[in-house]
Amino acid sequence: MNVFQPHRISRLHAAAAIAGALALAACASAPPPTASLQAAQQAIATAEQANAGRYASGELAEARAQLASANAAVTDEHMVVAERFANESRAEAQLAYAKTAYVKAQAVNDEMARGNGALIEELQRNSGDKQ
Repeated sequence: MNVFQPHRISRLHAAAAIAGALALAACASAPPPTASLQAAQQAIATAEQANAGRYASGELAEARAQLASANAAVTDEHMVVAERFANESRAEAQLAYAKTAYVKAQAVNDEMARGNGALIEELQRNSGDKQ
């Protein structure tokens, strides 16, 4: 049995405790993620203006919930967590916007296809009348 082994273990515990304390201090002293919060708010506003509440309501609701969680984390001084929630909120709002744009584009595409079909029918009728 090594006489120095307990001393080595207590040094490892001390090092781990110091590292943990430093990590906690770093999280607590981080500034609020103002830019991330503003980006999330802007992405939500953009999605709302695109009418995402109608076409991607689930994603928009999730973006709002993530932003609320980010704001709560700032209040609790958990800035790293707040930034993560803000980034997730922004991504969810961007997804809501993209889904809304897709649905709108698909509706335009469908309308154009119907219009093209009607034009083709009209051309076929007119070409049949002349023969």
